[in-house]
Amino acid sequence: MGASKEVGADNPQMNENSPWHTMSIDGTIKQMGLKEDLPKAGLSTDEAASRLTKYGPNQMTEKVKTTLLQRIWHQINNVLVYVLITVAVVSLIQAVTTNNSNTRFTAWFQVALIVSVITLNTWIGIYQEGNAEKAADALKNMLSTDARVIRGGKEVMIPAGDIVPGDVCLLGLGDKIPADLRLISVSNLATGEAALTGESVPIDKVIDAIPCENGLDPDQVPLGDRKNMAYSATLVAQGSGIGIAISTGDFTQIGTINRLVNNTETIKTDVLKQIDMVSKYLFIAICTMCLATFFVAFFYSDNYKKDALGSINIALTCAVAMVPEGLEAIVTLTYSYAVKVMASQNAIVRALPAVETLGSVTVICSDKTGTLTQNIMSLTAFVTSNARYKNNVDANERVPVNMVRDDTYLAERAQHDLKKSGSEILADGPNNPSGRRGHQSSFHFTIDSLHTIENPEGIKSAHPDDSFPVKNGESPSKDWIRAALACGVLCSKCVLGEGGGRAGEIGNPTELSILRASFFAGIDIEELKNDCPIVAEVPFSSDYKFMATIHESSDAPEGKYTAFVKGAPDRMVKFCKYQAKGGATGDDNYEDIDEAYWIEQIAILSSHGLRVLGLCRAYVDKDSVKVGAQLGQEFVNGRPERKWLTMVGLCAIMDPPRPECVQAIREAHGAGVRVAMITGDHKDTATAIGHMLGIVDEKYSEAVTGPELDAMSDDEIRKCVLTHNVFARASPQNKIRIVKALQAEGQVTSMTGDGVNDAPALKAANMGVAMGKEGTDVAREASEMILADDNFATIVYAVKQGRVVWDNLRKVLLVNTPINNSQGLCVFFGMLVRLPNIPITTIQILYSNFICAVTLGFVCAVEPAEDGIMALPPRRVGKRLIGRYLFLRIILGTVILTGCVVGGALIVDRSGWYDYLGEDDKMMMMRAVSFNILDFGAISVTLSARFAYNSSMTLNILRGNPAVLFSVVTVTVLQVFLTYTPGLNSFVFSMMGMDGFGWALVIAAMVVVFAVMETEKAIRRNLKAKGVDTDDRIEPFIFDSEPASDVDMKMPKGASKLNLTGLAH
Repeated sequence: MGASKEVGADNPQMNENSPWHTMSIDGTIKQMGLKEDLPKAGLSTDEAASRLTKYGPNQMTEKVKTTLLQRIWHQINNVLVYVLITVAVVSLIQAVTTNNSNTRFTAWFQVALIVSVITLNTWIGIYQEGNAEKAADALKNMLSTDARVIRGGKEVMIPAGDIVPGDVCLLGLGDKIPADLRLISVSNLATGEAALTGESVPIDKVIDAIPCENGLDPDQVPLGDRKNMAYSATLVAQGSGIGIAISTGDFTQIGTINRLVNNTETIKTDVLKQIDMVSKYLFIAICTMCLATFFVAFFYSDNYKKDALGSINIALTCAVAMVPEGLEAIVTLTYSYAVKVMASQNAIVRALPAVETLGSVTVICSDKTGTLTQNIMSLTAFVTSNARYKNNVDANERVPVNMVRDDTYLAERAQHDLKKSGSEILADGPNNPSGRRGHQSSFHFTIDSLHTIENPEGIKSAHPDDSFPVKNGESPSKDWIRAALACGVLCSKCVLGEGGGRAGEIGNPTELSILRASFFAGIDIEELKNDCPIVAEVPFSSDYKFMATIHESSDAPEGKYTAFVKGAPDRMVKFCKYQAKGGATGDDNYEDIDEAYWIEQIAILSSHGLRVLGLCRAYVDKDSVKVGAQLGQEFVNGRPERKWLTMVGLCAIMDPPRPECVQAIREAHGAGVRVAMITGDHKDTATAIGHMLGIVDEKYSEAVTGPELDAMSDDEIRKCVLTHNVFARASPQNKIRIVKALQAEGQVTSMTGDGVNDAPALKAANMGVAMGKEGTDVAREASEMILADDNFATIVYAVKQGRVVWDNLRKVLLVNTPINNSQGLCVFFGMLVRLPNIPITTIQILYSNFICAVTLGFVCAVEPAEDGIMALPPRRVGKRLIGRYLFLRIILGTVILTGCVVGGALIVDRSGWYDYLGEDDKMMMMRAVSFNILDFGAISVTLSARFAYNSSMTLNILRGNPAVLFSVVTVTVLQVFLTYTPGLNSFVFSMMGMDGFGWALVIAAMVVVFAVMETEKAIRRNLKAKGVDTDDRIEPFIFDSEPASDVDMKMPKGASKLNLTGLAH
């Protein structure tokens, strides 16, 4: 096989993409220019070779990968790194040429440290980038490696890469489909298309042409409706089949997505942009200070006047002092720690800078099923002739009180369905036979028609005794629950999972919900089945939408069996002659059925997005049933009397919201973050869940559907995404448009997804979030974050941690920047005030840079969330780390720390306290005092910076963060060790041990720095109370950027192929 052809107009498949699904088998063969005997003979060897040359191999074009050298260059292509390299080169020259041993040692030490810092930062960056672009690789790994085809009339096995359009491919159970196929023969064939859609239900296949209904263009027919097609990389779940390859390589559906994943630009996060910007400003400041220091040294100072080389060295010392060598490492450490914390809470972040993006999210777009909901179908309510029972879907204990009579629960139609007819309610609800958009319905008992009366408000309870069997607010007995739900338990072949959960369960989720409710009401499921052994059954069929089982039961009259029938409620009502009073069984409790009441209850429950199932029962003569018989449907719907059943009650079933999501959404709203729900489910179901979660309210009161979005212009959808929080029956195409529309309106979006077709939307969003349990590998590789528990509450937790990271990065800058600035300014101002020599040496500067970054910087990197962090609104788009108030704090910290260091040096030099020392000893004492004031003053800055707004003058200053005490003690011990260790203090650090007066100066400086920083904080708290934006979140500043107003609303090329889902018919 040759190299992959480049995707473009030169490939014939680009222009040969016909609507294969609308063609007959003969038409497909003719359109491809092949012989009529193709199904039997396949392609000849020569024809296959010719087509391989024409169309290219069946493989996807790979994105050009970045080389190691390119990755290294990407990491070191930074102005601050250039400064460090320049200093390292000059220091290397100095180390090689100087004769002074002290100077040589200092120079080599400086070179080693700078090279180590650059190497470490480069390695960290390359390591993180290694995980950034694996989506294409994941797609490639999904493809088949071999395929069975017919060539020259014989069945042969060939490499999948040699498949060409026109090949006849044979499919068997478990096979991975090698190309996009038009099926020509199927035998109970179903394919699992989870690799494309994330949907676990296999799709049954046919061979007939698919007509275009409702005036749709052939290209508009969703892939999910093209059931005569099979797609590359999907699996044969059952049966076998034969298909003609109609697309290969980049022109398959999976190949189209591969191109979108490769071509969708990954958004660079704010922090990455800001670090670049800060580096440029620092470069300008460093160059300015270097020049100023050189001129002061060369023209003004006593020690370096007219000494060009000495002046250059002192200028470079200033540069080394001001370059934050450890800043990038501490920023990475901040991210890494946040990633570790979030991973412990099931939020796995794949790219470190994406953590910060979370903190600026303004809209979270979430899937519904399994993310906002529990992904467990549960019996929510049970309606009888006179009462409504609310079931606790979050129950953990097996007690009857889990079910409580609540006649106000779901007692009226949902507000949005008050004026609708039954058929209109049915169209928007989960009982619609069309199922979810993009998914085969797992609810088999859908309703065909629902004709309600014109005045539903006039319908009252079908049975007037309001206190039977229990009063409102009370729980029924276990025996009543056992009898009422017996039909749902016995008329079922489902097996409940261990402990009532999903693990090990077998059967339809809707039917399992009744078993689960019975289980948690304290009913012994196996005992009930043993007490009522099955005699015969009418198996379920989607044609008649009911199931019936015949049982021996102790409560049946002599000579009678008990028949249990459950099914679509509209059909059940038609077969019922009686209703059970208050859901109680027994002949004494049967009365004539009130059909209007039951039809309205079905409409009410459907309007709230609930699946509805009718439970019925009756007695039948034992002579009429043969033991072990498989009865036909006529046993139920073909009886002479037609109406013969007794309606016991209606089961209202749904996938309920996760209880923790309600609080999480409330917390998100409190933080100014909108939550939007995007689902393939029905409009009423989505709206009902939205109400329960607090997503639907007076401001965002309605849902919009995917077909409605499809019909909107770009301007209309931009308005729509700002006025709606619920998007129902949505397709992957809709997701991309929603993301782009929100971004065009200046919103920072988080988008969840699980299927391969979600990958482009995940990459287009500011923060793509993939499902860890139910999602596909491709979706996970295309995302920035993975939810290990598929839980929405985890996203909100991650948003909180993203804000913590932002705050901590600002705190890191507040600590590191004044320290670095002070080191350089101490050199500069030390010469201006004519100190005998610079107050701190290059070795002391390098040590302070290192120790402050590793210890004090680490304190800020791992700070926990401050109180009230989720009560603040999201940052304005374009806000930078250094806002005006942080900028003022940095200046204030720089000035006060520089003033204390230079002031301490002046006191030592000119106060007369140390006149008893010789000139060299006095200079060493000056450097000892200056060095300790600098590092202990840094401790004061750090302790104040721990709390951005709250006062640090409390005992909590050393609590809440284990790193605080460790770092303060470490710095203190090291300072004392360096100050008093003979040889180390004098030879390496050019200082001497301090006396009590020296320590008094250090302590005084610490107090002054801390007091000044806390005073500024108190002033800001006062301003904030008056409504001033002291958070640096809203008001613009010179470092801020303007939000992008030219977001391209065009769909990525090939995105029209993403409509893998079925439209409502």
